[in-house]
Amino acid sequence: MLIRCWGARGSIPVSGPKYLKYGGNTTCLEIITKDNRVLIVDAGSGIREAGNALLAQDRHDYTLLLTHAHWDHIMGFPFFKPLYSSRTKLSVWGRAFVQKSIKNILSRPMMAPNFPVDFSAIRADISYKNICHDHYELGAIKIFPTVLSHPNQGTGFKFVEDGKCFVFLTDNELGYHHEGGLDHQQYLGFCRSADLLIHDAEYNKDEYEKTRGWGHSTYDDALNLAIEAGVKKFGLFHHNQDRFDEEIDAMVDDCEKIKKSRGANLECFAVRQSMEFKL
Repeated sequence: MLIRCWGARGSIPVSGPKYLKYGGNTTCLEIITKDNRVLIVDAGSGIREAGNALLAQDRHDYTLLLTHAHWDHIMGFPFFKPLYSSRTKLSVWGRAFVQKSIKNILSRPMMAPNFPVDFSAIRADISYKNICHDHYELGAIKIFPTVLSHPNQGTGFKFVEDGKCFVFLTDNELGYHHEGGLDHQQYLGFCRSADLLIHDAEYNKDEYEKTRGWGHSTYDDALNLAIEAGVKKFGLFHHNQDRFDEEIDAMVDDCEKIKKSRGANLECFAVRQSMEFKL
């Protein structure tokens, strides 16, 4: 599978010279399976660029997986150009949680006076699937959902193809048990031996003293999970809106020191916009 990042920022898009390395778009990943299917994870502001690229490649059939409905994860949906083409076939997978339906999650922000173009202007053929099973098969890839420890709840995913495993757990607070979330051992089991783990790592320890319960992890808690789970590659994700490039670099440097002190040999990095992984 090919994994491409179109947005790794949390909370709100940012721009400026101090954000050039890691980018300013909010959460959006693209996954291309070995049988050439397109999966998109979350519709943050990064989905705008993803849509432009997919149209340029003459691709019109996609599956969109939603982790949850907080604004930074759906704000790019109205700017996803394939929506306004009758050639587009889009299957949306997610859990409605506190909303009435997945469709309601995506259409409500486009209602007046929030947005000038109504949801009815969409020409794409959209279907909706509520994620509620142990796993799903989409061609060559198997998708395993799990619950996140996050306000209003959410869904994390494990993608398995040809024996390779990618786990994506954004907006997951390891230091606080939110309603519906799992305990440490359960997340450990879900991540066990993954080839790639991308996990929420928004805060440092000092910041977490003021933000405990907000739904995000410290980078050292996320690193600890990666080390204990024996993952091969670990990516810090959901970068804080006020976190400059050099500060993210410093977090990675500290992760390197921690892993060496523990004798761990996993690869550690911060996920940046336009980054690609091949598993």
